[in-house]
Amino acid sequence: MAQSSKVSFSMHGVGVSGGIAIGNAHLVTNALVEVVHYQIPKKALVAEIIRFEQALERVKQDLQAVREQLPANAPAELDAFINTHLMILSDKHLSEEPKAIIEQELCNAEWALKQQMHELVAQFELIEDEYLRERKQDVVQVVERIIKVLLGHPSEAVRPDESAQILVAYDVSPADAIQFKHHQFAAFITDVGGATSHTAILARSLSIPSIVALHRARDLIRDGELIIVDGNHGIVIVNPDKDTLAEYRLRQEEWELEQQKLKRLKLTKAVTLDGIEVELHANIEVPSDVAKAKAVGASGIGLYRTEFLFMNRREMPDEQEQFAAYRTVAETMKGMPVTIRTLDLGADKQMNPDAARSCTNPALGLRAIRLCLSEPQIFHTQLRAILRASHYGKIKILIPMLSSLFELRQTVTLLERAKESLRAENIPFDEAIKLGGMIEIPAAAINAEAFARELDFLSIGTNDLIQYSLAIDRTDDAVAHLYKPSHPAVLKLIEMTIKAGNKLGKPVSVCGEMAGDLDFTRLLLSMGLRQFSMHPSHVLTIKRQVLQTELQAIIPLTRKIMNAYDIDKIEPLLEKLNQ
Repeated sequence: MAQSSKVSFSMHGVGVSGGIAIGNAHLVTNALVEVVHYQIPKKALVAEIIRFEQALERVKQDLQAVREQLPANAPAELDAFINTHLMILSDKHLSEEPKAIIEQELCNAEWALKQQMHELVAQFELIEDEYLRERKQDVVQVVERIIKVLLGHPSEAVRPDESAQILVAYDVSPADAIQFKHHQFAAFITDVGGATSHTAILARSLSIPSIVALHRARDLIRDGELIIVDGNHGIVIVNPDKDTLAEYRLRQEEWELEQQKLKRLKLTKAVTLDGIEVELHANIEVPSDVAKAKAVGASGIGLYRTEFLFMNRREMPDEQEQFAAYRTVAETMKGMPVTIRTLDLGADKQMNPDAARSCTNPALGLRAIRLCLSEPQIFHTQLRAILRASHYGKIKILIPMLSSLFELRQTVTLLERAKESLRAENIPFDEAIKLGGMIEIPAAAINAEAFARELDFLSIGTNDLIQYSLAIDRTDDAVAHLYKPSHPAVLKLIEMTIKAGNKLGKPVSVCGEMAGDLDFTRLLLSMGLRQFSMHPSHVLTIKRQVLQTELQAIIPLTRKIMNAYDIDKIEPLLEKLNQ
């Protein structure tokens, strides 16, 4: 059929890795949809259980083979993702419970496994922490692999005759993605996932344009259809017409040329046209991310999310393991500042999903510093590890989700206790280590001056600040459109925090998504912000905006924005500010 006779349409999702890709759709089967229920005779029971066990072993061997084939320069996250899936495979909830279901219900292995998967996913849904909640997709991905083996599906081969292909799937497991990388897929698009899903993290680490949460891409797109993936705007265009295709080919060339030009700014200092110096730091999740931060010339690590060390494991990492990770980052940064955020999880120390059952509003429950203060031994271990690492670099400690001075003072007491324990053992650490607090709850922003008096620095976590200020769950598609960083109340809380820090001579940074959003760079600068921390991929883009900004010239327009009470008036003013 001629290209012109095909129906052209577009879809919108969440862009999690920038860039533009043009290629033919390569659909990946969703084996879960093909599972049917049937009874098996008693005499076939043993054979069915053996069939299940053999499928488990086959998947385990496949994953181990993928791990062995990883290139030496592969991102460290890839090995961690495979280990996570191998761990899930070995967990009795997945390796033993389905066998019990087969015996009790005399049903086929695929059906038993799918029922157990639904039970596990339901438990994950109850976890309050967004990152952990999305780990349910790891369970689904592992089950998908086992079911493919049970159904006898061969590996989905990539057509070698096409130069560019777009992977279209319900979801993409990290192990699959590693294999797909060898076939040089131009982009990933999936029906599910979020900004913190493994697929998103992997796509960013491989610099592959990616869009998730498209919901029905797998149903609506046909194998081999020409599609455009605009990861910058979260848009997928299927069967584009001649003019659209030509326009996006031009945009693709311009994007790639722009990325090359941006690399020239790596060694350029971030200074406005009127001489105001700005610090551009990077956010990292694992020690290997430091290489990406240094590659773009980040002047420090503004947010090291330590949660990654605690993810997907039965036991907490001990002090030595944590110390080794923190020390690696500090030494690799060679004297540049490294801000380590203490544990920001929402489940208990074993991360047992059942622990969240009694919490009606998980986002408002026992999480972050509240969790650490309720589990002082876990907190003590982490504080000792961070303090020990501070002997090897310029480390600062950041406390998440502070809401009261009482919490802060409890934290300071525990920090002093950790210091005393190290002194007693003659273990060196930075006696002058700086302590900062995350301003991500409206109460903390309103009381920012009081926090600034007792802390060495403040860091604004805009993601949660917006969520709590507007009472919007940003992971809920039904209300996601109401999540507005430009809301006047949000802007006033940010400005209030910056002014409080500046008044008392305490540094203030923004480490949430707004820090890497070009729409807000100039506004934040004119509010008085002088330190931004963001995903490494945004650093050079934000640096260019800083270099092209004259602060004195935009102050009058900034005042108009801050005096406005209607978001419909603020957004046009923001556009004008960025022209």
